[in-house]
Amino acid sequence: MDKVVMYASVSVDGFIADQNDDPGPLFEWLLGGDVPLDDSGFLNVSQASYDYTRPYWDQVAVTIAGRHVFDLTDGWDGVPPSSVDHVVVVSHRAKPDDWHPEAPFHFVEGVEAAVAKAQQLAGDRIVEVAAGDVGGQAFAAGLVDEVRMDVAPVVFGSGKRYFGSLDVQQLLGDPEEVIQGNRVLHLRYRVQR
Repeated sequence: MDKVVMYASVSVDGFIADQNDDPGPLFEWLLGGDVPLDDSGFLNVSQASYDYTRPYWDQVAVTIAGRHVFDLTDGWDGVPPSSVDHVVVVSHRAKPDDWHPEAPFHFVEGVEAAVAKAQQLAGDRIVEVAAGDVGGQAFAAGLVDEVRMDVAPVVFGSGKRYFGSLDVQQLLGDPEEVIQGNRVLHLRYRVQR
């Protein structure tokens, strides 16, 4: 498999959060269904969203995120999100001094180093790059093979863009999957090379 996927929930107008980093209603689809998505007891989705999301999550071995997201989430308290095996954090700063020593988090500089480290850790499983500035950098560098979006029915008007500050045009293939869930439209595209 060995592919790199850029992924996030996104507003119809292309934002992954507002100016204050609040995702607002972007994750309603994860809470409003009747099918448990994981063992947390917190995430419940429609059957269509489960059938699309669960197999994908099961294939992801490593998530790449930026230091900003790491700081916002307090590093998920040392537990990688969505049951991935490792998190690679793109940062110019070292990991926090008081950080969980056993946590499978790796701090690197630059998206190229992050993707290389993540691919080494992932083996033949998927590397996921969080959308936003780091995802946009990886996309612009030609390191992303596939784009996945969970499009929520909301317009933000401004905020944190799905592709970050990307300013180059890149064609995607036709949608490989278009799945309608409850309060979400799941889209999957291959990146054209």
